Amino acid sequence: MKRNPPDLFLFVVIMTLLAIGLIIVTSASAPESLNITHGKSAFLFGMRQLLFAVIGVAVMLFMMKFPYRNLKKVTVPVFLAALFFLVLVLFIAPSIKGSKRWITLGFFVFQPSELAKLSVIILLAHYMSELKKGVTNFWFGVIIPLLLVGLVCLLILLEPDLGTAIVIFGTFMMMLFVSGAKISHMSVLGAIGLALGTLLVLIEPYRAQRLVAFMNPWKDPQGDGWQIIQSLYALGSGGPFGLGLGMGRQKFDYLPEAHTDYIFSILGEELGLLGTMTVITLFFLLAWRGYKIALGVKEPFARLLAAGITSYLIFQAVLNIGVVTSSIPVTGITLPFLSSGGSSLVVSLFSVGILLNISKYAE
Repeated sequence: MKRNPPDLFLFVVIMTLLAIGLIIVTSASAPESLNITHGKSAFLFGMRQLLFAVIGVAVMLFMMKFPYRNLKKVTVPVFLAALFFLVLVLFIAPSIKGSKRWITLGFFVFQPSELAKLSVIILLAHYMSELKKGVTNFWFGVIIPLLLVGLVCLLILLEPDLGTAIVIFGTFMMMLFVSGAKISHMSVLGAIGLALGTLLVLIEPYRAQRLVAFMNPWKDPQGDGWQIIQSLYALGSGGPFGLGLGMGRQKFDYLPEAHTDYIFSILGEELGLLGTMTVITLFFLLAWRGYKIALGVKEPFARLLAAGITSYLIFQAVLNIGVVTSSIPVTGITLPFLSSGGSSLVVSLFSVGILLNISKYAE
């Protein structure tokens, strides 16, 4: 198979997103860093993010050289490991703001759902590529992979983490489409997913309250509508060019999760519309190059792997930006490459390394 250099354009896009993320995380987390260090340092989270960025880039460069076909050999072990950690986190993780999502491993806090995303993509790519035309069979092409994806989503929903479950299910749907599944089968699956999503919102009081707050955040400005209102304040006050890097106000105990889930709001406040549109454009370019790579490779496993990785990164970005701009109801999920978080950053860069590896075989 003909080999080309890795996609340099995609590499530059990712490194640009990473650089913007390091800068804005450092700024957004400064108040909390000062609080934790008792005024000694404003760079605690920024330096931690830099450390994970270095680790992530090293892993990305390694995966650019690692033969992606060898991932087939570890498909089952990686998937079983992901399931193990998803179960383990429910029993040993501390409850933080009502969720059990993180396992503490010394200085590193590991989020099993991040590993689960990638493990599902590798599993589906392997399974569907071996199935070939059998993907048009409703039982083998839809029901069996749905059971596997459903098991992962169920464990993630028990944490609870609806946002990640949505990303995984959306990625599954895209991979079905790329594999050649019947549109009629996908329509049925989409309808089932929509019905289950609606049910999950209605049976959990806090999710229903978030939906009400989304429709009218000013009905409860001190409660459920607080995050939405503060996020919009941040974005609106930034104007065309922002208040200036480090000059944002909402990160000072106004906007919760300023350096994680709501990093895009701080970006808009400090760098303005110019900053937010730059990031959105970079994610658009990531989608373009990622799907171009998927279309350019002939091997089914590589095509599905590239499509799955691209989809999960873009779906997660769209979901996060949709939440902070009040375009969709609130659900906690990080913005790839920008939000503070070691697990998310390392896994995202690991995934991009695979994508860049596959790009060497794209026509």
